[in-house]
Amino acid sequence: MGRKGFHPAFFTLCLGAFFLLLAGRGDDSEMVGRKPPPLWKTLKYPPLPAFDIPHPRRIPLSNGMLLLLLEDHEFPTVDIEVRIRTGSIYEPADKVGLAGITATVMRTGGTKSISGDELDEDLESIAASLEVGIGQESGFASLSVMKENLGEGLKYLSDVLRNPAFPEDKIALAKIQAKSSISRRNDSPSGIAFREFAKLIYGKNHPLARHTEYQTIDSITRDDLIAFHRRYFKPNAMILGAWGDFDTDDLVKKIEEAFAGWEPGDVNFPPIPPIVAPSGPAVYHVEKEDVNQSNLRMGNLGFRMDDPDYFPLSVWYEILSGGFAGRLFATVRAKKGLAYSVGAGMGASYLYPGILAASAGTKSESTLEAISSILEEFQKMLNGEFNEEDIRYAKESLLNSFIFNFDTTGEIIQRQLTYEYYGYPADFLERYREGIVKATKAEMLSAARRKVHPESFIFLTVGKSTDFDKPLESLGYGPPTMLDISIPQD
Repeated sequence: MGRKGFHPAFFTLCLGAFFLLLAGRGDDSEMVGRKPPPLWKTLKYPPLPAFDIPHPRRIPLSNGMLLLLLEDHEFPTVDIEVRIRTGSIYEPADKVGLAGITATVMRTGGTKSISGDELDEDLESIAASLEVGIGQESGFASLSVMKENLGEGLKYLSDVLRNPAFPEDKIALAKIQAKSSISRRNDSPSGIAFREFAKLIYGKNHPLARHTEYQTIDSITRDDLIAFHRRYFKPNAMILGAWGDFDTDDLVKKIEEAFAGWEPGDVNFPPIPPIVAPSGPAVYHVEKEDVNQSNLRMGNLGFRMDDPDYFPLSVWYEILSGGFAGRLFATVRAKKGLAYSVGAGMGASYLYPGILAASAGTKSESTLEAISSILEEFQKMLNGEFNEEDIRYAKESLLNSFIFNFDTTGEIIQRQLTYEYYGYPADFLERYREGIVKATKAEMLSAARRKVHPESFIFLTVGKSTDFDKPLESLGYGPPTMLDISIPQD
């Protein structure tokens, strides 16, 4: 018997494993002076199998509403999302916040036949949920219900969309909540950077960059909510998508019954001012004394997703900023230790040009060094300092994550709703995959040099400038423009 806690058989096993390891290594002299490749570069993936993306049935109704329906009988539930042609971009400039409050009170305030509290109770009794929201470029209403309660759920959905009551007490509560958000909007440095950078790119008064103020919330009345709802909530301005355990013909019949008598009407959308790309380079700064790190954003006006450069630039940006393997993360964060977080993206949008931007969070004392390091990586990429192996890995990363665009029927329907809403082809996702596969280095460089212009970037820093490693003037673009983010009180 060996020493306490040590068994001879264990020693024999370890010794055998050791010699097996030596046998597998071969001649160690071959490894002398060589650095093993990163583990992620040694990973090999089999080719993706062929697949077909299921397409929903597209059924127009006589009232102008369009249906996109996809059966899925795995679970005894039905989910519905209605996409509505509206958005906060259509709010009057002196009533910013109107769209969001309208949506909130449509749900919390109930309808002319049932109060919001009673609606909550009824939905809870049938294990259903119903939500309403309005974003920047679109509105939505969603319903999730057990299939045996589908008809009842559709009646609630129709009632909320058609007959909101807009009670004064719920409007007052929504306005209090909106004001509370205003009071906290400067608490987050990253939130400040995101908000103010959009104003620098689009213009502070453009609908894509406006935000609520106490005055705009105070100016909103019940009559404004009624008028906003009356103007945009019409069946011919809606697309209804449904997925789940239903028979398509039966669901169409139930939808027609629930929305019977709702007549189509004209929808007049206010004109949206054109976007004028800002002239750069230019440097802006938000002084925030109570932080010990800087939030950085730099970039320029981007483009829409239907731009031909979208596909090759997707690969280019994946090499630059594709997670842990991206150049920015590997160099700025991992190698140089200059950032807590760092990344870049195209910001391509469906309806309007997005924002091509890089962002980072770094300690105050490395602010200018981090900016310089990020710019250096952009320039290397624009110089074509990447190879076919980088391209292969970037494409595999994009394509291997491609399946998550349609791994549930809900994602398929919601994506088709988006394409239909913005007028994109129904097979846009397939075109994206094909565009990624076919993108060449020459196409990527050509697209990047057309769209990405570090020499004319807009720079924004949020932090305590007295702690910066260098003054912002050292970027070479003159003294920064100081931005006032104080919240007007009246």
